[in-house]
Amino acid sequence: MLRREVLDTTTTPDGQALHLVREAGHYVIRVGGVPLMTSATFGSEQAMAQVAAEVLGRHTRPKVLVGGLGMGFTLRAALDVFGPGAQVTVAELLPCIVAYSRGVLGHLARHPLKDRRVRVHEGDVRTLLTPDRWDVVLMDVDNGPDAFTTASNASLYSATSVERLRRTLLPKGVLVAWSAYASPSFESKLRSTGMHCEVRRVKARGEIRKGATHFLYVARAPGRVHAERTAGPTRPAAPARRERPAGRPARKRKGSTRSSGTSRT
Repeated sequence: MLRREVLDTTTTPDGQALHLVREAGHYVIRVGGVPLMTSATFGSEQAMAQVAAEVLGRHTRPKVLVGGLGMGFTLRAALDVFGPGAQVTVAELLPCIVAYSRGVLGHLARHPLKDRRVRVHEGDVRTLLTPDRWDVVLMDVDNGPDAFTTASNASLYSATSVERLRRTLLPKGVLVAWSAYASPSFESKLRSTGMHCEVRRVKARGEIRKGATHFLYVARAPGRVHAERTAGPTRPAAPARRERPAGRPARKRKGSTRSSGTSRT
């Protein structure tokens, strides 16, 4: 039988029990008995920032918004890929999640809240969408656009909120939204705003082939030139792809964890 140690218990704003536990050598946060985030899998969270950097291209001082702190993996990846000039704001609705990252869980993602580039907003991520403008928005809230552990999160992915996400992007900006499952309806909402959208399937455990597959919804403003894809998620950001001279053959490319503002992993 796996040993299970309860490290903290609290209540979310909508009255559900939240438990931080350590079991089988990993940390797990459950809301209403449902696993919301775990330190066992975070490869797809890292991929969010890497894909955004790839699509955005070269930028010395990007303004980055991370919706959902979770265990800090998405925030850490953003700090790593966007460089020393990045201005990164992370929005987290639950004060306990911020406290965990400053304390018992801080080591998991190398204490991202201690980085001087980071500003913490304890509140709903939607309050930062307008009038603020962002080069990158990383939405890592709940289990995605459809699978909610907290019912109030549904409005974050409504047609109205998706339109706000579009308007908050600066020219050439990019939105990446994480989801545990495929969501054709969310993809349709993104496209209905006029944004270019693509769906990328990534491994939950990063380079490990076995295990669950997660989905990243990548959206760009109309007219944005597609950035050249890199061969793998750990490579540096690539500049926008140049047009191929006439007559030259194309090169083959390799295949390449909440309440509002609370991340899944």
